[in-house]
Amino acid sequence: MVEGESSVGSASPSYRGHRYPVEVISHCVWLYFRFPLSFREVEELMLERGVIVSCGTIRRWCLKFGQQYANSLRRRPRLGDKWHLDEVFVKINGGQKYLWRAVDQDGMVLDILVQNRRDKTAARRFFRRLVKTTRTVPRVVVTDRLRSYGAAHREVMPSVEHRSHKGLNNRAENSHQPTRQRERAMKGFRSAGGVQRFLSAFSGISPHFRPRRHLMTAPDYRTEMQHRFTTWEQVTGTAGLSTTA
Repeated sequence: MVEGESSVGSASPSYRGHRYPVEVISHCVWLYFRFPLSFREVEELMLERGVIVSCGTIRRWCLKFGQQYANSLRRRPRLGDKWHLDEVFVKINGGQKYLWRAVDQDGMVLDILVQNRRDKTAARRFFRRLVKTTRTVPRVVVTDRLRSYGAAHREVMPSVEHRSHKGLNNRAENSHQPTRQRERAMKGFRSAGGVQRFLSAFSGISPHFRPRRHLMTAPDYRTEMQHRFTTWEQVTGTAGLSTTA
């Protein structure tokens, strides 16, 4: 089992000691986690804008600030009271692991966890982690028919309604799609710790810029995206600054 950092309680980002402007740093982090780009491709995009920065520096920025940005984005919206849980296998350095994921009814990713198994112990660990990181208990938990969920649910949150049905859990299953896209772009994952670190940040940043567009008109979608970019500027500390990137 691989534990990541808690998705709650991070300090405001500090850019002290960095010679690049905040706008450049936050823009590089946004490009990497929002689109299926490599560090070298982000480097190339920045070069086209006249900003010379190495792929190694961009990598360090993503490692340092990506999780902080994701934590802040997760704290801002009010979490839904209906949680959808699901697990899928991922290949890491030739071996099989399981990626556990929880989202609310609006598609907000609550947490992810890479584990070796999908038995009762793994399910119980994920339930307890969710309660700890979100500091709340849902009204309803929706899962597929994996028996491990039922056993863990009875131990960790027996008062919460549990709905177990394959067809009810499309929300969580659809949430795996961006991860699969990045997995292909990265040509697979190489270490469990690296997967946990990347996906902990990715699952907080990427969904923020993926509203349910099919349910919106074009003007509503543009308005919603403007709101989300404003939130991003507040989280990264670029609000009110001129765009340098």
